[in-house]
Amino acid sequence: MVYTESKLYDQFEFFLKSYRSQDGRLIYREQISRLASEQKRSIVINYQDIIKFDPELAVSLAEAPGPAIEECTKAAVEAIKIENFDYAQSIEREFKVRIRGLPERLNLRNITSKHIDKLISLGGMVVRTSEIMPLLKVAAFVCPSGHVTHVIQKGTSLKQPSKCSQCNETRNFDLDRTKSIFTDFQVLRIQELPEELPPGQLPQYIDIDIDGDVVNVARPGDRIIVTGIIRAEGEKNKKMIQSSLFKIKLEGLYIEELSRSNERIEITLEDEEKIKELAKTPDIYGNLIFSLAPGIYGHNEIKEALLLMSVGSPQVFLPDGQALRGDINVLLVGDPGTAKSELLKYVSRLAPRALYTSGRGSTAAGLTAAVVKEANGMMMLEAGAVVLADQGIACIDEFDKMKPEDRSVLHEVMEQQTVSVAKGGIVATLNARTSIVAAANPLLGKYDTYKNLYENINLPVPLLNRFDLIFIIRDLPNREADEKLAEHILEIRKKSDYAYQPPIEFNLLRKYLEYVKRANPKLSEEASDKIKAFYLEMRGSSQEGTIAITARQLETLVRLTLARARLLLKENADAEDATRALELVKSMLETVGVDVRTRKFDIGGILQGKPASERSQLQIALETFAKLCGPKNEPVEEKTIIDELIKTGKFTNEDAVRIITIMLRNGQIYEKAWGKYSLV
Repeated sequence: MVYTESKLYDQFEFFLKSYRSQDGRLIYREQISRLASEQKRSIVINYQDIIKFDPELAVSLAEAPGPAIEECTKAAVEAIKIENFDYAQSIEREFKVRIRGLPERLNLRNITSKHIDKLISLGGMVVRTSEIMPLLKVAAFVCPSGHVTHVIQKGTSLKQPSKCSQCNETRNFDLDRTKSIFTDFQVLRIQELPEELPPGQLPQYIDIDIDGDVVNVARPGDRIIVTGIIRAEGEKNKKMIQSSLFKIKLEGLYIEELSRSNERIEITLEDEEKIKELAKTPDIYGNLIFSLAPGIYGHNEIKEALLLMSVGSPQVFLPDGQALRGDINVLLVGDPGTAKSELLKYVSRLAPRALYTSGRGSTAAGLTAAVVKEANGMMMLEAGAVVLADQGIACIDEFDKMKPEDRSVLHEVMEQQTVSVAKGGIVATLNARTSIVAAANPLLGKYDTYKNLYENINLPVPLLNRFDLIFIIRDLPNREADEKLAEHILEIRKKSDYAYQPPIEFNLLRKYLEYVKRANPKLSEEASDKIKAFYLEMRGSSQEGTIAITARQLETLVRLTLARARLLLKENADAEDATRALELVKSMLETVGVDVRTRKFDIGGILQGKPASERSQLQIALETFAKLCGPKNEPVEEKTIIDELIKTGKFTNEDAVRIITIMLRNGQIYEKAWGKYSLV
């Protein structure tokens, strides 16, 4: 049964005046009475309340929302007039009734022509937002005689009066902006959530028109639920002829944040009990590691790091507003065919919020954010991968193949966890609270153990030191290990299943990792003392200008310790958690943090500039150059320079050639003539 307009008005009037909540409060009368004091121009009605009050009225609202909302608005305005007549008159023409709480949330790709002019609820991720513009709601037109005619506007096309309301003039109307009524207007674009996207499908999107007090409540990267009316909008071709093809748009009525409980991973009470029992088992930590990527042989230390990265540590906010990062960033550097990409793909499937992208096909705008100009001249702010992966994980493969200018945008993301944009008149800071796991190949294909890390990969030093953990994966022939790897791969192929069944199956592991993020463990005294002792010991072992460990690694130790405690659902991180964090960092120091020329720990030099051995060689080389060039800076032959450097006893022939190349690259010397160099 569909109600008539008068019946709709009567039912909504009765609903607004008489509906009581479970605790007996007249919640809509209270909303209406507070409107004037709060200077609001809308009320929010829960659809579930209408279902309880009158199921047939709820059906009428869903099936024919246009007339139903219009009558409800009239009833609400009359109720406001009883409370505050003057305020009701001032907001009458821009007042809106907003509906929320529909029982069913549609998927974007399920919207068809049957939903046109129906009330629906959609979930999605905001990928674009336009600038806020004034939208004309009531236009005041002035005829040549000076009479004013008001015309209520619908949509974005300007509607003029057919004739003057007083003198019957039919032409030459002027719009009087001072007497017209405007409201704020914005266009959002939402697309399907990555976790709801069917494999191999392109994400679908829809544009949403919003106005009034719901503008600017959502930013790119936010996950929202929108309640609104599906509209079919006609498009015109170049010859300005109306086409029979229409574009679907959503007229947004209400926007609310999509909470974690509304997302795809649903944790039932039964799941919760199972997870708590699982966390109490003595071998849970080992089982979690063995359950991560069971199709990939070995790499247990990397799997442990990825497990800790998946849960992260709690973010800390200081009283002055400073935020201490809790997300862990991991870099995998290694030979081809060592399952780096497979590990990244697995993490992107495991995490509830994760995006996988390849460096080869990623630009700075595609990773962070961009300002796009639409065909109609509207400026839109569009979110990139790290913004869309907010509170999740961004997996970046082929990290070394990215252009330097594109990669440099990640500096702010990895430390401040924000993306700042100032383009096309739009200045905004977007959240990018994401962990980054990246994979890179060495410059010459295979990792060269006779070179330091920054010489092996084409990555800038400031970006390298923002990674908490860096793992070197080498493909070395070893009969025993090769035999086990071959058996593992062949067993998978024969069985079309895992070579060994993981202790925790995939879906339960996903729920477990999602559930433990609710825990916020604190650092205990014994864990704190252990970390402090290790930090002081490593700082004390520094010699001859080397820096064995820095404050960045101290922060890494704290994050890893708290992440392990969170993974095991502990209230306080203990000494055992700190010990495991120390072992992971020690493992990194022994591979990445050792200067290959002196065999000494110098992670500060390798990841924050140049190691002590190279700094001293550069200094000697520059002094030698200055002496050979003389006060007139005469050019010196390469052979002469090499011979002089070898005489100092600090250089071999290879070292001398390498240091000359470094100085050329740094712009400290230049080639004045063939094979002759001068100081810059």
